Amino acid sequence: MIEFFYTLIAFVVAISVLVVVHEFGHYWVARRMGVKVLRFSLGFGKPLWMRRFGRDQTEWVIAAVPLGGYVKMLDEHEGKVARKDLARAFNRQPTLKRVAIVVAGPLFNFLFAILAYSILNMVGTEGMRPVVGKVAESSLAQQAGFRQGDEFIAIDGHKVQSWDQRRLYLYARALDRVTVTFTVRDLDGLTQERVLDLSSLSAADVGAGLLERRVGLFPSLPELEPVIGTLDARGTAAQSGLQVGDRVIAIDGLPVKTWQDMVKTVSAQPDVSLRLRVERSGVTQEFSVTPQPVESAGQRIGRIGVGVRIPELPADMRVMVRHAPLSALAEGVETTWHMSALTLKMLVKMLKLEVSTKTISGPLTIAQYAGASAQIGLDRFVMFLAVVSISLGVLNLLPIPVLDGGHLLIYLIEGIQGKPLSETVLHWAQQAGVALLIALMALAFYNDFMRILS
Repeated sequence: MIEFFYTLIAFVVAISVLVVVHEFGHYWVARRMGVKVLRFSLGFGKPLWMRRFGRDQTEWVIAAVPLGGYVKMLDEHEGKVARKDLARAFNRQPTLKRVAIVVAGPLFNFLFAILAYSILNMVGTEGMRPVVGKVAESSLAQQAGFRQGDEFIAIDGHKVQSWDQRRLYLYARALDRVTVTFTVRDLDGLTQERVLDLSSLSAADVGAGLLERRVGLFPSLPELEPVIGTLDARGTAAQSGLQVGDRVIAIDGLPVKTWQDMVKTVSAQPDVSLRLRVERSGVTQEFSVTPQPVESAGQRIGRIGVGVRIPELPADMRVMVRHAPLSALAEGVETTWHMSALTLKMLVKMLKLEVSTKTISGPLTIAQYAGASAQIGLDRFVMFLAVVSISLGVLNLLPIPVLDGGHLLIYLIEGIQGKPLSETVLHWAQQAGVALLIALMALAFYNDFMRILS
């Protein structure tokens, strides 16, 4: 229950911050353009708190449903406007001013991400040294000539200091299905180039675990002991009585020395009852566990709902990636650009049916990530906010009526034809946009529930 409330609070904080950033962009530019702002609302529905501030006595509201927000401007389409205020009505503004006001929301989302990444780059983030610990047999990495002990120096000329650095760049190149050149330092201290061909990858391969699962490159890590670190309450391990901290000694009488040994055995035997001998507080116990069958990469494997206890990295495998202010800003801009481009490319691939719509996430998944990142630390939570802020910026620029991008599309059409669209056309466009958004939200909620139930 405590974890639920922690996740809920993290989600509300995340959504509130990002909505305020987005809507403040609209508000700030509107004020600079001379448009009268009637209300700035965080959330929808019944106001829980309201105050009036400023020359125009703008209403600042916190509403009951914290799943968005809006800025209400003076507009003849939404009500009668006094003659003295007509010049300050949004609909009376030149097209370029209206475009600037609409674009400001997504633009502030991108600026927030740049600021967040820049601060993190200056403060510094801890990561793993980019050293190859294992190259999978018959993998793309092996074909490229990677060897155990190779240390990444650069990717296509971009400096690499940690294992996860430049991930977004790799994702983008994988979507483009091109080659990337790794500059590495081998075990002999010699600088070598490894040309990695990504042309055989599909859009569905792009995501977390790209280097490991699809390319075949694994970082150099301490050996993982067969100790349960996390437990899924819905998994067969928890239902059979296993607990966090249990050390698996043997499965069906065969000794288990590493976590990989256990995973290999369990994965290979879905729907088969296994006898697990574990050590708990110095006492040996046995449990009968049947792995649940799941589909993974087109194969039927077994899972029991456990996660490994992550050991602390040795000091010589940890690196602190930190940048000077200007370099941090440049990295922040580059990361935001790559993330934005990646989000847009994935949307295009989805429309082409190259990526499953199952990848669309809704509020429940976002809440889970918000809670998980907040528990890890402030830096991870800020990074999460940056990622979601970019997604909001990109999504709001899509040419869907009722979204910012839809308004921009209408202004473009009006500019081309030299006159405003009729009220009827605007009404039906808005209705279509609302219907599409409802459908997308329904799909997102469906995907969320299916992830929870699976």
